[in-house]
Amino acid sequence: MNPYSTQSIDEDDIKAVTNALRSPQLTQGKINEEFESKLSEYLNMKYCLTFNSATSALYAAYKAIGLSKNDEAITSPISFVATSNMLLECGVKPIFCDVKRDGNINEKLILPLITPKTKAIVSVDYAGNSIEAAVIKNICKKHDLFFISDSSHSIGGIYQDHKIGTLADMSIFSFHAIKPITTGEGGAIVTNDTDLYEKAKLIRSHGVIKKDLWNTDVNNSGFNFRMTELQAALGISQLKKLDIFIGIREEIAQTYDFIFKNNPYFFTLHQNIPHKTTNHLYPIILSPEFWCIKENIFTQLQKEGLGVQVHYKPIYEFSLYKKLFGDIKLNNANDFYRAEISIPCHQKMTLDDAKKCAGKILKVFEQS
Repeated sequence: MNPYSTQSIDEDDIKAVTNALRSPQLTQGKINEEFESKLSEYLNMKYCLTFNSATSALYAAYKAIGLSKNDEAITSPISFVATSNMLLECGVKPIFCDVKRDGNINEKLILPLITPKTKAIVSVDYAGNSIEAAVIKNICKKHDLFFISDSSHSIGGIYQDHKIGTLADMSIFSFHAIKPITTGEGGAIVTNDTDLYEKAKLIRSHGVIKKDLWNTDVNNSGFNFRMTELQAALGISQLKKLDIFIGIREEIAQTYDFIFKNNPYFFTLHQNIPHKTTNHLYPIILSPEFWCIKENIFTQLQKEGLGVQVHYKPIYEFSLYKKLFGDIKLNNANDFYRAEISIPCHQKMTLDDAKKCAGKILKVFEQS
């Protein structure tokens, strides 16, 4: 089974983790600080905080900007549920904005959703492709809103000559196993704002403020959201290869683009992307006549050894969100879900693998 995405671990990665196991500290040590420093340097940002997951990082970012009960945040329904779940954990109501053809939030539909309760816009870089950050940044500036970017898919991507991670008040990255680079589980916040950095840092580690010698203080509660030294060691090793990994994924995506060009069954998002994407996902978007048999197509692709997946069911379709907010219908998000399938695209594939995958995919559609 060729998965839609997977990690690539080599002997350098294994050696890095082994060396970390021999270090005097397995947590809260110098390796984490080094990983944060290297991430900051790679992104050209002042501050970076590592976390045990991107979910924890999202929560810390939301709390750091002061989101609380009765606030609202405008966000995308086409994302992993953590983006909105962490808003709920802060007592915040997610206001879902419809998406564009590429799965990213439609920035042209944001303004009518802003109310006196709106405190932030939380965007999602779907599949590793940047949202229109300049437009959202201007909206936030004009309406005095925080701009939080869930960039879990997109470390290493570029928007208008700026690296993703440099565009929002706070950006969140994921280092889950199938992301562009991995620490097994893990995440990070990057920001240039000293106040937000210090607040998120306290949330990450119990709210503890270190004073003199053994003396500490706690003014606000926090959690243990820390990344281990083992994870950080793997992250340092993986970061060295990030641009190589993204280059391989781009070659595979371009191979798919060429083979799938003008086929009658589906279109691909990658062919029309104006920014440098990480290709965390390579989505195909089925023509409407195939929506009703999507389950059959999905099953047949799996039988061909392709670890396909669908990204994502609109968050408002989950039972929890229906119970809290009633029925929500956003036409583009609903159609996107009905049409999307993610096919294999990752750094362990060869171009020959991609050609074979493409052949199997076209065969399944021809026989459907």
